[in-house]
Amino acid sequence: MERRPTGEAGGASRRPPGGLAAAGRALPWLVAPVAGALWATAFGVHAQVIAPWISLAPLFLLFSGRGSRSAFGLGWLHGTAFWVVSIPWVAPTLTTYGGLAPWLAVVLLVALALYLGLYTALFAAVGAPLWRRLGLLALVALPALWVTLEWIRGWLFSGFPWNLAGYAWTEVAGALPLAAWIGVWGVSFLVVLANAAVARAVVARSWRPAGWLLVPLLLLPLAGRRAVALSGMEPAGLFEEGAMREAGPGEPVRVIQPAIYNQVVYDPQVTRDDVERLFALSRRACDRPGALLVWPESAAWPYELGRDPLFRQDVERLAARGCPVLLNSTTEAGDGRYFNSAYLVGPEGVVARYDKRHLVPFGEYVPLKGVFSFLDRLARSAGDYSAADRVTLLPWAGNRLGMAICFEVTFPGEVADLVRAGATALVTITNDAWYGDTSAPWQHFRAARWRAAETRRPLVRAAITGVSGVIGPDGSVRRLLGVGEEGILRARIVGRDDLSPFVRRPWAVPAGAAVLAVFAMVLAAGKTVSYRGR
Repeated sequence: MERRPTGEAGGASRRPPGGLAAAGRALPWLVAPVAGALWATAFGVHAQVIAPWISLAPLFLLFSGRGSRSAFGLGWLHGTAFWVVSIPWVAPTLTTYGGLAPWLAVVLLVALALYLGLYTALFAAVGAPLWRRLGLLALVALPALWVTLEWIRGWLFSGFPWNLAGYAWTEVAGALPLAAWIGVWGVSFLVVLANAAVARAVVARSWRPAGWLLVPLLLLPLAGRRAVALSGMEPAGLFEEGAMREAGPGEPVRVIQPAIYNQVVYDPQVTRDDVERLFALSRRACDRPGALLVWPESAAWPYELGRDPLFRQDVERLAARGCPVLLNSTTEAGDGRYFNSAYLVGPEGVVARYDKRHLVPFGEYVPLKGVFSFLDRLARSAGDYSAADRVTLLPWAGNRLGMAICFEVTFPGEVADLVRAGATALVTITNDAWYGDTSAPWQHFRAARWRAAETRRPLVRAAITGVSGVIGPDGSVRRLLGVGEEGILRARIVGRDDLSPFVRRPWAVPAGAAVLAVFAMVLAAGKTVSYRGR
């Protein structure tokens, strides 16, 4: 069978003039970073509803008519631009608290973006042939490939599951309740499917590929209705509490947001004033017997329960008023190890302790410390913590609290581990003051909403400068304090002991996606062999 070269008709060659041809070849390389920046807008301070259905589509349009080598480069440009625009707060954080020169901080931001952009590059290099050879089947294969790479990014080199595609649909009705069944990875699949369907419809100049949009458009309302039905049959998991309300279902909880900012240069007087304000807020919050006071990570820094007896006495006196305190402190294990811990303190002392299991590289430990000296110098402000190797739940008022300290809440599988271990409610504490009034605290907060929805557990989040919140088991926000606000959030929590489908098998969607992606690659390779054999 004879093929005619593209642009040939009746033996006459129709080629654009040299200048136009060069411009045409350069255009995709200009579009790729702009498209990556466009996709990054879905992860800004303000969540979007409509744009995330189409803002990833330009990436798929770049696949049409491009070879795998070009696709890799275009994907890398797209991914690098996405990360530079979506996490720009990395650079000022390194400058302010890491003592790095601004130019070096920007270089490190770009270096991180180049690494993370490799996942998009790999997606493009493998996905472009699938896009061209599998027709409409590519609309299933490409989302599977994307989810597989998101899952790998979540554990490779300690993992960075930040800004998963599913988070772009945080404000899309039904997306959060659907996560109880398929997790954020399953919703990422639908996000990519929707955008790929839009792109295919544009390329084909036909509405037929857009029919795949019916998949999420049917699943989302079904999940929303299911969430409403569950709320009507069982305790909602969280009840708002008015200032004068004395009783109600559930147990009272108070989230303290003291608006204490990290000090660039340590000032003892500022530290004393901050801690006094923290205790004053806490005493004001202790307005119900048994109310749990939740302090953010680093709220009482640099005081520690194990090293500062006067500080410990103050905490115990506060708890003696009838309000147990959940706070963060460093633990010295006695064998040379240190843990970043969450303590539950009652009037008689420590009730229970949770040690952080997933540490932040270059923040709480230095990878390959002692092997490469430049890494030690670069991370001179990093902690020297050890990771705990077991799950510990904190008992409180008949509930079992599953703790996630800071970065831990971004790992879907690890939070699911807490619930499978018996957690009836979730608490996450964090210090997002490092990032100032940027998109970072909001991106972090969205991850917490998805963990609540995936596990169907009420979740309490205390952030030292915001965003603090009380989140229902459907991912809805019941109470909120934004960045820079000082205050107290009041609510009553009813724990739950049911297990969502996602919690039972958090690995199911990424494992299924990986199998589907491999099958699609084999099928596409077979189509290539079949064509050449004709």
